[in-house]
Amino acid sequence: MGRRIKVLIVDDSASVRQTLADLLSADPDIEVLGTAPDPFAAARRLQTEVPDVITLDVEMPRMDGITFLKKLMAQHPIPVVMCSSLTEAGSETLMQALDAGAVDVILKPRADTRQGLLEAASRICETVKGAAHARLSGRPRPERRAAPPEKKLTADAVMPPPHSAAMARTTETVVCIGASTGGTQSLQAILEALPPDVPGIVIVQHMPEKFTEAFARRLDSLCAAAVKEAADGDAVLRGRVLIAPGNRHTLLRRSGARYFVEVRDGPLVSRHRPSVDVLFRSAAQYAGRNALGIIMTGMGDDGAQGLLEMRQAGAATLAQDEATCIVFGMPREAIARGAAERVVPLEALAGEIIRVGRTAR
Repeated sequence: MGRRIKVLIVDDSASVRQTLADLLSADPDIEVLGTAPDPFAAARRLQTEVPDVITLDVEMPRMDGITFLKKLMAQHPIPVVMCSSLTEAGSETLMQALDAGAVDVILKPRADTRQGLLEAASRICETVKGAAHARLSGRPRPERRAAPPEKKLTADAVMPPPHSAAMARTTETVVCIGASTGGTQSLQAILEALPPDVPGIVIVQHMPEKFTEAFARRLDSLCAAAVKEAADGDAVLRGRVLIAPGNRHTLLRRSGARYFVEVRDGPLVSRHRPSVDVLFRSAAQYAGRNALGIIMTGMGDDGAQGLLEMRQAGAATLAQDEATCIVFGMPREAIARGAAERVVPLEALAGEIIRVGRTAR
C-alpha cells in the first residue's frame, strides 16, 4: 500500500477551509497536512513540509491565488487545484489559472443538500487524487495506492446498453472525445491544429458548470473550427465542436442522417457528471461505425467501458499514450480492457481526426 496523498488547503474563508478539510480527511487515501488563510501563510508552511497537492483559492487578501500560483510554478512546482465559487467572473479567472499551471478546478463545496454535499465530496476527492498523479516536470509522483473496490454507477443509470444492430453508413463521421485531469491543455493543442472543416466533435471534459462555458469560449477564440458549450438539441455539424456543459450529461443522438446532442440531468456516472462513459455509450448506440472515439488524459476509469462499447459497435477507437498524458489513468484502463484499437501520442491525434474525416467523405 502506498502512502496517503498529502494536501495543503489555502483559502481565506475559515468555513471553506474546515469543510474542505473534513471532506478530504474522510477519504482514506488523503491526509490533510493543514490549512492556510493566504499565500504568505502557505509559503511559511511549505518551508517545513511539502504537500503532494495544494488546493488554492482565487481571491485572497495580500496576494491573489493566480499570482501565488505563478510564483509556485516558477520556484517549486507542486500540483495545484484551484478552488472557486460558482461565478461567471470566476470562470474566466480560472482559465488564467489553468494557463499558469493549475492542474484542475473544483467548486467550493456547498451544503445545500446532503446529496449535493456527497457528490461534491466525491468530485473533490477524485480531483485531488488525479492532481497528485499529474506529470509535472522535475517532480516525482507519489506511489499509487491500491484502492479497494468501489461501488459506483455505470452508464446504465442514464441509458441502456447499446443494441447489436449495425448502424447504416453515413457520409459524416462523428468524433467523441473524453478527458479529465490535464485535458484542458491537451484539448487546446488538438483543436488548434484542426482545420475549419473538421468533422463534428463532441467532447466531455470533466469540469464544473460555468467553467465549461468559459472554456468553450476560449477555445472558440483560438481555433479555426467553431467551439461552443453544448445545448440540448444542438446539431453535430462539420466545422463545429461541442463541449459538454459541467454538471449535465451529454449524449449523442441521431435522426436519419442527422446527428444532434441531448443534454440532460442524471446521477453521477463513474463518479462524474458529465460522464465520458455516457457520451461514448450513446455514440456506440447511435453512430456505431460512423464514429471515432478518443480517450485522453485523466484519473480513474470513466470512458473505458464506453470506448469498448464503441469499438464493439464498429467505431474507430484511440487512446492517448502514457508519455504525453498528464495522468495516464483513463487511457490505461481503456487499453487494459481492449477498448483502444491504437495508442497514439497527443501530437498525432489531430492528424487522426483529419484522416478519419477525409475517409468518411
